[in-house]
Amino acid sequence: MAMIEIKNVSKWYGPVQVLHDCSVQINKGDVVVVCGPSGSGKSTLIKTVNGLEPFQKGDISVDGISLTDPKTDLPKLRSRVGMVFQHFELFPHLSVTENLTIAQVKVLGRSLDEAKTRGLKMLDRVGLMAHKDKFPGQLSGGQQQRVAIARALSMDPIVMLFDEPTSALDPEMVGEVLDVMVNLAKEGMTMMVVTHEMGFARKVANRVIFIDVGGHILEDCSKEEFFGDPDARQPRTKDFLSKILAH
Repeated sequence: MAMIEIKNVSKWYGPVQVLHDCSVQINKGDVVVVCGPSGSGKSTLIKTVNGLEPFQKGDISVDGISLTDPKTDLPKLRSRVGMVFQHFELFPHLSVTENLTIAQVKVLGRSLDEAKTRGLKMLDRVGLMAHKDKFPGQLSGGQQQRVAIARALSMDPIVMLFDEPTSALDPEMVGEVLDVMVNLAKEGMTMMVVTHEMGFARKVANRVIFIDVGGHILEDCSKEEFFGDPDARQPRTKDFLSKILAH
């Protein structure tokens, strides 16, 4: 069952084309890592999936619902697609518990009690129940990112999108966020992850997509093919792999 279907998507910023005829199918339970050099369009691609970035050509559907269909209720669809950003995007003036409940109440129409129960359950799942009454500024970067993941999970998403979730973190905090993501993958969550963490890709992904500058998808293959058979890859991919795996 295709959970996300990206068909011939192209996007321009003025005269500059940033996505070039991209087509990807992600099935239920897939964990797909999107990698490539900076400026290749990875983050733009993932943001088109929940309608945060408009695109000029092609179509995207999530769980069979097309983003380009004028009848589609985009906010409703977006509420089913969890998104975790590079810079956490928590409300600094709200406590952790309030951060977890506000969207559930406003978007899903849950009662405050129901939202709180769900939010705290997800907070417990990411190992931060002891911090429920703190404010984001009192937490480390890794803890804030785990709260952001708990907040996304509180909305009962059918898909989780991660846009470089560890790139703003100190190195020793990366592991705690990746551990949460590994557990999500084990539980069968459909995930699309833009990341430079090749260890995570090797451990958890079942597919790797490589995008080169200009938004061209050069590879879409299993992680075994991507890492295990570099000679079968495109020259540009081989070059990228030799640079990141040499260290």
